[in-house]
Amino acid sequence: MFYKKTRGQKIFDVTNMCFLIFVTLLGVLPFVHLLAVSLSSNSAAVAGEVFFLPVDFTTASYQFLAENSDFFISLWITVKRVVLGTIINLFLVIITAYPLSRKNKEFRFRTIYVWFFAITMFFGGGLIPTYMVVKETGLLDTIWALILPGALNVFYMVMLLNFFRNIPKDLDEAAIIDGAGHWTLLFKIYLPISLPAIATILLFIVVGHWNSWFDGILYMNSPENYPLQSYLSTLITSINVQAISVEDLSKLQEMGSKTLRTAQIFMGILPVLLVYPFLQKYFIKGITIGSVKE
Repeated sequence: MFYKKTRGQKIFDVTNMCFLIFVTLLGVLPFVHLLAVSLSSNSAAVAGEVFFLPVDFTTASYQFLAENSDFFISLWITVKRVVLGTIINLFLVIITAYPLSRKNKEFRFRTIYVWFFAITMFFGGGLIPTYMVVKETGLLDTIWALILPGALNVFYMVMLLNFFRNIPKDLDEAAIIDGAGHWTLLFKIYLPISLPAIATILLFIVVGHWNSWFDGILYMNSPENYPLQSYLSTLITSINVQAISVEDLSKLQEMGSKTLRTAQIFMGILPVLLVYPFLQKYFIKGITIGSVKE
């Protein structure tokens, strides 16, 4: 059925479209500028002549990047961190959220456990005590120092807990009558239904691990063990001669650092940009439903 829009509705549509295009450009143009600088000559980049199109087109930065083993070592460390961290984080979030989503008569002291986890959202141990715990447990300079300290994110757990509580209890009762236990309920009923929430949390976890840089600098004594974002941070803030070999430093001085930095930053964000569209369709639904508290 078609209906004729009023003049006010047409003005609203045009205004809304212009606003959304403006917001989209605010998000996209920095990446376009980044890519243009990485594909331009160093003289043009330093002179500020590059905006959204490459000037004196060259792929020298990407060629140098392909020959630079430090970048790919950091990239490999980040990939391991993302894979291991995502599996551990997601598993802990799911097995913690499920029992806490049950009623008090099914899980005694449930409220106490919920408050126990909720308090950690507002009060932390602090940077130095956390560092000392990581050091005394022998995790320094290992991949586990980047994963285990934040293995259970309480915010994601609360989000999934609320999602679980919104699942109709009729499904529980029907499955229990058929002889299902809690593991069957969790893996054959709750998880398939909770796919939007899990996909949203998965996206948060992946992006969080991928973008983390401070813990890499804090917990890694050797620059060779830096994850990608920590490695890029040393390049952006200052040239760390301990993290870059003498040969690479010489090439960097000849080629100029600005285009190389932009090339590495663009390569660093590219995987997340490629993954995000596949999970975006679950994002809004997962956030909306997970935020509703019973």
